[in-house]
Amino acid sequence: MELLTSLPATAHYDVVVVGAGGAGLAAALFAAIEGASVLLLEHTGLVGGTTAWSAGTTWVPGTHHAAKVNPTDTLQAARTYLDAAIGDHAAPALRQAFLDHGAAAIQRMEDHSAVQFRPCPRHPDYLSDLPGSTLCGRALEPVPFDGRLLGHLFALLRPPIPEFTVLGGMMVDRSDINHLLARTRSWASFRHVCKIVLRHGADRLRYPRGTRLVMGNALVARLLFSLSQRGHVTLALNTTLEQLGDSGDAQGAPVRSVVIVQNGQRCTVQVKGGVVLAGGGFNRNAAQRQHKLPGTDAAWCPGAPGHTGVAQDLARLRGAQEGQGGASHAFWAPVSRRLRADGSLATFPHFVMDRAKPGFVTVNRRGQRFVNESTSYHLFGMSMQRPENAAVPAYLVCDAEALRRYGMGMVRPGSKGLAPFLADGYLTQGTTLHELAHKLGVDAQGLQASVAQINHYAETGVDTDFGRGSTAYAHHIGDRSLGHKNPNLGPIATAPFYAVRLYPGDIGAATGLATDASARVLGANGLAIDGLYAVGNDMHSIMGGIYAAPGITLGPGLVFADLAARHAVARVQAR
Repeated sequence: MELLTSLPATAHYDVVVVGAGGAGLAAALFAAIEGASVLLLEHTGLVGGTTAWSAGTTWVPGTHHAAKVNPTDTLQAARTYLDAAIGDHAAPALRQAFLDHGAAAIQRMEDHSAVQFRPCPRHPDYLSDLPGSTLCGRALEPVPFDGRLLGHLFALLRPPIPEFTVLGGMMVDRSDINHLLARTRSWASFRHVCKIVLRHGADRLRYPRGTRLVMGNALVARLLFSLSQRGHVTLALNTTLEQLGDSGDAQGAPVRSVVIVQNGQRCTVQVKGGVVLAGGGFNRNAAQRQHKLPGTDAAWCPGAPGHTGVAQDLARLRGAQEGQGGASHAFWAPVSRRLRADGSLATFPHFVMDRAKPGFVTVNRRGQRFVNESTSYHLFGMSMQRPENAAVPAYLVCDAEALRRYGMGMVRPGSKGLAPFLADGYLTQGTTLHELAHKLGVDAQGLQASVAQINHYAETGVDTDFGRGSTAYAHHIGDRSLGHKNPNLGPIATAPFYAVRLYPGDIGAATGLATDASARVLGANGLAIDGLYAVGNDMHSIMGGIYAAPGITLGPGLVFADLAARHAVARVQAR
């Protein structure tokens, strides 16, 4: 792989990919596997996009990995589930294409690159009460990767969110966290922790952070490493897409060139096969946010900075149309915010580690519950935005025992080192619920009544208001080890009491460019624009704004990257 730091006036490639996040890297890799010459463009100076900050979970039903943990699952069951979850919010033909080609795409990637996945022993579909849902097998996670293999390219890999690391840059996944929590109770966990800590200590003698890469960082590193092994791939960082096609081309005309800019240099690139847009969606585009996500602050978005929507804007100039009918323009999660020591803003998504655990409750400014705390983070974030819920911000509340056991947001388990979080207002403490409510500006009687109700439900095991802990997914993110009647419910009784403010954060775009089943971008007449493709969050989500399972952005992103790349390469071969 060549790293392009100075642009020529003109260049020629078989395939140009715009965006080096998970889907863009995959599109470049699939095109390279087919023998194409590839130019991979990235607007920022780092590779990986939001994928590098994510868990890296990739939802693809029917792969060869699924049989290891769920041999009875079928593609028909997956289709039943998607049909029930999505309905008319997205085109059935696209999700069928995803199901038909998903397993082969994963197999092709693993057979021809360093990208490797493994099945999660238990990772339920999020709407686990719907027909066709499963508890495991469809969600894959990337195998950890040794970042030292990247050599000088390691510096180009977007680092994980600091708050998702420990000991100054050591990445940990779910398995590591469980071992860390059990290190004083289990020899196996103690040995595991010693091993990864010693490895990290050795890393820090040579590197600015740990090189044992997990989750999304491992997936991006594996994709980047695989591309680095191929001689007909060129990567251009800090490079902006300025124009799709020639300035005189009519809307809907074939896309055979692009104009790009790097460090003030402009280059016209002739493209034989096609241009694949994988810019990550519109979440950092102020105009699109105002139109699609009114009332939300861009500072609440925990996504990477490169999702400017420029590629989509340029595609619209060529007649590209947006997908329609989605249940939401974005995917959501509750987030909390805190200024770091360097003045930057940390935006922390509350996925599974706190809100659904025993000893927690979420209330609005009236002190009232408004949501099932054990629902998916997407549905939680959607509920926060309903005006009648008065839940922006919302308040995640727990007692001292729950904080010690699980932590809360950026506060780690153990209840040690709370002073900085209390001093800067990220964490609020009250010796009584009444005092906590006063400090938060929340109705005290409402909060006390909500906690009393949760405590009652903890005794009965049944939440008659919102159904907390009533599904397999909810139980998965609860805590069975305490022996409560409901693994998602426990008493809030041990003073002092704590709270963190939550905001609805858009974690990815759901509305994107309309495409066909080969990821070709569609024009106003419903016909494909020849030579133009969209994948990842630049492509309209096949999930229709429904967050059906873990990894429903990355899974389709990789599968349609394969379909787009092979279609584009076929155009080269046909010319």
